[in-house]
Amino acid sequence: MLSRWTRALGLALSIWLLAQSPASAESIKILVQSSPLAGSQYYSANRVWGEIRIGDRLSLARERDNRHDRNAVRVEWKGQKLGYVPRAENRAVAQALDTGEQLEAKVSRLRDDPDPWRRIEFEIFLVL
Repeated sequence: MLSRWTRALGLALSIWLLAQSPASAESIKILVQSSPLAGSQYYSANRVWGEIRIGDRLSLARERDNRHDRNAVRVEWKGQKLGYVPRAENRAVAQALDTGEQLEAKVSRLRDDPDPWRRIEFEIFLVL
């Protein structure tokens, strides 16, 4: 059975090949998931809240040695640890990072909400 990543890659590649002209050489980005930021109340999110903007690029980093979650993926903004990809949604992202897939993440929504799970949402893209 093909994985979701393989199917998405195949579909994107097919679309790219159909639309490709010799003059265009841009990369294709496939939205993999949209998630709330987990654990933001414990890290730098509150401190940098006034500086973060929708569309800001985020870094994703594997924490293979995380004793609480073997699939942990840390989310950072300008070198500041903001939180994590939620545990219920991090397995495919962790596997993609472990196999060298090129992923990008960006802030997609900001809410001034007392619930830390509703304050920052982000999107993760597979780059082809």
